[in-house]
Amino acid sequence: MEKQVKFYLTLPFVAMVTLALLSVPFIAMQFTTNVRWSFTDFVIAGALIFGAGSVLVVMMRSATHIAYRAAMIIAVGTTLLMVWANLAIGLIGSGPNAGNLMYGAVLFVLLAGLYLSKFKPAGAERAMFTTALSVILVGAISLMLNLQNLPGSSVPEIVGVSLFFTVPYIVAGLLFRFVATGHAAAN
Repeated sequence: MEKQVKFYLTLPFVAMVTLALLSVPFIAMQFTTNVRWSFTDFVIAGALIFGAGSVLVVMMRSATHIAYRAAMIIAVGTTLLMVWANLAIGLIGSGPNAGNLMYGAVLFVLLAGLYLSKFKPAGAERAMFTTALSVILVGAISLMLNLQNLPGSSVPEIVGVSLFFTVPYIVAGLLFRFVATGHAAAN
């Protein structure tokens, strides 16, 4: 007997949500000059939103524990926000600089960790904690390189950004630990 898949767990739904979200800046561009997106901006934003949504759809179909699902939503959402903000305005200083490129290493650590874990809870837990550590390291290296002296940057800003992205990865790691230790099955 074939299991019925809810529509919000399908790729056409992700495509519709992606188009709906992209329509917001497109419509805003028709009424104000404060919103100026290029074709490339729409392509990158669409790829990020559709990619994140697709990962969530695939993971939600296979996940049975609510804690595992919550951990994946937190991890994907945090990563999407980190990449989007870094591309849009930069997380260290304003605009492109070497400090912002270090966040590419964070993304690599996350993806490599999840790939090596095969999305098993215990391995995903280690991937989240390693990713959180890599965010802290980016912040520490940024301060050691005096990147707080860049225009639009400061020590509190670098520390705040590091904490802002570290905490959700730690929470996701703790949720994966909850699933890995079997507490989720008992409750």
